[in-house]
Amino acid sequence: MNIKTAELPFIGVDIGGSHITAAHVDCKSYKVIDETMTRLRVASMDTAEVIFDSWIDALSSLIIKQGDQRTRIGIAMPGPFDYEHGISLMKNQQKYDSLYGLNVREVLSERLGIPGDHIIFINDAEAFLRGELASGAASDFEKAIGVTLGTGLGSTSSCKGETIDVNRAFVPFLDSIAEEYISTRWFLKRYKELSDKEVKNVEELLSTAEAGIIAQLFDEFATNLASFLNDFIADEKPEVLVIGGNIAKTWDHFITILQDKIVDKTVVIKQTEMWEDAALVGAACTWINK
Repeated sequence: MNIKTAELPFIGVDIGGSHITAAHVDCKSYKVIDETMTRLRVASMDTAEVIFDSWIDALSSLIIKQGDQRTRIGIAMPGPFDYEHGISLMKNQQKYDSLYGLNVREVLSERLGIPGDHIIFINDAEAFLRGELASGAASDFEKAIGVTLGTGLGSTSSCKGETIDVNRAFVPFLDSIAEEYISTRWFLKRYKELSDKEVKNVEELLSTAEAGIIAQLFDEFATNLASFLNDFIADEKPEVLVIGGNIAKTWDHFITILQDKIVDKTVVIKQTEMWEDAALVGAACTWINK
């Protein structure tokens, strides 16, 4: 089979901390085929069997077989993960602990009835930027960096000849690491400190918190994010920065402060244009470069 001219659509998959999203992707137009999209919640702290059952439910209807051809799958997966061999290394991450040490590729291959070498894995932040470079916010630029802001902090760069995960979430930052200050859990922890109240996510925070507390939270968040990004930008020297993830949906609450605090004013700062489609396209269309 010639991968670059395959007639069958590729499957793009995005594995999140509480969901799986999958769809057929047209890797000529770099577009998700919307009518094939499926999204299921996943109990990521349950047993391996429960997790795999959810994944198979989402993927099985998308598998196409024609003669000796089989649909190829590209999976955007959070780390830590052995992407080459398909082995989960996530432990004490509040997600997928039961998959630690398991060969995910082998399990999916067996249960979906396709060869293991028809399944590839890519870091989720890397997949996000690949998608935005292909047909999204970074498509008019050669040198880009991307960050995904959500339950964790993803960071990736295309500035040195290839698009790679640069894994800056764990760089020392203030009195801990960057991810502890630039993620959903920071919002929830800081809100509890300020109000002595608990919320489940940033959306709930925005709908229930007092305006003054919301303003303070986003001022602190934007300041932390700018400090992190100034170092990232200095190291990579991008033309554009693309920001994605669920926290990017709160764009209007932090972008003005962020832009003011970014030192290099030549860098274009853009909100994701593709949202979840970016990771699906980036993961699926990795096949065309193989």
